[in-house]
Amino acid sequence: MRSAGGKMPRQQTLMFDEGGLRQTVVVEPFKLQLLKWIGNKQRFAHEIISFFPVRFGAYHEPFLGSGAVLGTLAPRHGFASDCFSPLMQIWRTLHDSPETLKRWYTDRWNRTQKSAKVDVYEEIKASYNAHPNGADLVFLCRACYGGVVRFRKADGFMSTPCGVHDPVTPSSFAKRVDVWNRRTSGVTFREMEYEQAMREAQPGDVVYCDPPYSHTQAILYGAQSFSLRHLLNVISDCKRRGVYVALSIDGTKKSGKLNCDLPIPDGLFEREAFVNCGRSMLRRFQMNGETLEEEVVADRLLLTF
Repeated sequence: MRSAGGKMPRQQTLMFDEGGLRQTVVVEPFKLQLLKWIGNKQRFAHEIISFFPVRFGAYHEPFLGSGAVLGTLAPRHGFASDCFSPLMQIWRTLHDSPETLKRWYTDRWNRTQKSAKVDVYEEIKASYNAHPNGADLVFLCRACYGGVVRFRKADGFMSTPCGVHDPVTPSSFAKRVDVWNRRTSGVTFREMEYEQAMREAQPGDVVYCDPPYSHTQAILYGAQSFSLRHLLNVISDCKRRGVYVALSIDGTKKSGKLNCDLPIPDGLFEREAFVNCGRSMLRRFQMNGETLEEEVVADRLLLTF
């Protein structure tokens, strides 16, 4: 793993769970976002990583999105993928030609300095919607309202208006590109469906899944369909083959009761963790909506190991 300036070795510490002492990996928080994206976990990615096995083979992330966990982990050997083609154009360009990625952003940012920002944004959005591409998307995701990139389910049309904020300057974006390029130098970026990506994971590898699913909105981007039940079947196959899987899912709770009914088969997950609630909590996985305590939490992490 690396820090923003260079290599960072894994550190080990001890934490308690119901079974006693358990070793875990401690990773420094990494807050420098490259892309703004819905469901971005940059702020607490280090907490998610803390539940990974201390030792594992390759790292796989088949629902890449903004890559928050990938960038924080900075794996020596990894595979990152998504089925959303414009997004993967950005990631492959980061890896293969970072100067091109900088130029994409700079060219569009410069246009906002010569004309009204909202007008330029709408022109770039129209260009993207006519021919979806990474060059337009990398600017749009930094400039859109609230960093919430949304697309119509019916046709993939990007609908988010321009944000009130000023997008980061080209020099600031270039620094982010350089840091992320270093941190992902050991990663292979591929455009593919998650099933194929997860089938390629080997025994002892870690797969982190952050699917486009929530209780209130099943589709977060793209004109895609998504079945949680199917993903759980793929996870079950991974577990059978000796692949470690961690699944982030909407785990919002109030007054100790789940607010959503997830079709999770008995025996698939061994542990559950709750993160992004001021402190991380861990216990053995329990079914039937049983909870940790009477407390509001935001993100649920299910672990097959």
